[in-house]
Amino acid sequence: MQIKDQLTNLKPYQPGKPIEEVKKEYNLTHIVKLASNENPYGSSEAAKTAIQNELNQLAIYPDGYSAMLREKLASFLDVSESELIFGNGSDEIVQIICRAFLKPGTNTVMATPTFPQYRHNAVIEGAEIREIPLADGYHDLDAMLAAIDPETKVVWLCSPNNPTGTYINEPSLSAFLEKVPQHVLVILDEAYYEYVTAQDFPETLPLIKEYKNVMILRTFSKAYGLAALRVGYGAANRELIKSIEPAREPFNTNRLGQAAALHALDDQEFILQCREKNKQGLEQFYRFSEEHGLSYYPSEGNFILIDFNRDSDEVFQALLEKGYIVRSGKALGFPTSIRITVGTKEQNAEIISILAELIS
Repeated sequence: MQIKDQLTNLKPYQPGKPIEEVKKEYNLTHIVKLASNENPYGSSEAAKTAIQNELNQLAIYPDGYSAMLREKLASFLDVSESELIFGNGSDEIVQIICRAFLKPGTNTVMATPTFPQYRHNAVIEGAEIREIPLADGYHDLDAMLAAIDPETKVVWLCSPNNPTGTYINEPSLSAFLEKVPQHVLVILDEAYYEYVTAQDFPETLPLIKEYKNVMILRTFSKAYGLAALRVGYGAANRELIKSIEPAREPFNTNRLGQAAALHALDDQEFILQCREKNKQGLEQFYRFSEEHGLSYYPSEGNFILIDFNRDSDEVFQALLEKGYIVRSGKALGFPTSIRITVGTKEQNAEIISILAELIS
């Protein structure tokens, strides 16, 4: 059997090491996972109650249109219900977009390093990938504009960017959108939106009224703490949403996920608390980095990328043997850096203490 040529050398997504595997491999009982940008405070109690109430409905297919969640989310975001699409995490919407727009002979523009699934899915579709290196950790928007041609179908802007945590401010985004040709779809991936505290971060949802070629991606996996249930969404002009809906799988968001997301929206106090605690946690890492002369990117996400000026796999391994799972920067395009998810105040203090010992 012959598979697509582009799959021959394509590696599947590599998630962080699972907790149980690390426990067994290193004979540890206390493991702290700070690798996958999960919410260390879990999820809203309202979401947990909603899940319990759905357990007797597991034999019934979910609503393929996510009608109740769609209505609630549209009201919360102040958009039309027809301006939303739901996915099995926002990752699936990335896949849907690539499936709908990309094919051999087309190209797509993205930063590098950035979220790897843009590239991954574009490779599968046989499109040319034009990767524009970050400039001092930030999207080089001028260079990205210069890379666009008549065959460009999609431009990806991850803001806050994973793995750097940097963002595109409002003036820069506005200037960029004014220059992007109308035939190019611009994706604003805002998976970490709820963690943002920067005053000049753009309010992007109104842009879908102004630009028919803009789509915003967000998720319930990060700040809402529902990563296991896989619910993400996109917001865009209704004609754009209508055009890509046929590429969406039926029943792609599950019954538990829909119920949990629906009720999580009601608990914005939980989100505000998580945002504030995350900000305080970032400050812990900033102080540590500055005290030890380590460079880092100020982050608007719930993670931080710190340069330890040594092979990142060595730092990763040393932490792993102590029971702390982080992400080596080698696979992320930063071979001397470590990406650390911001944990609780206590978890941050613990890993900072270990890191201080490692570099002393």
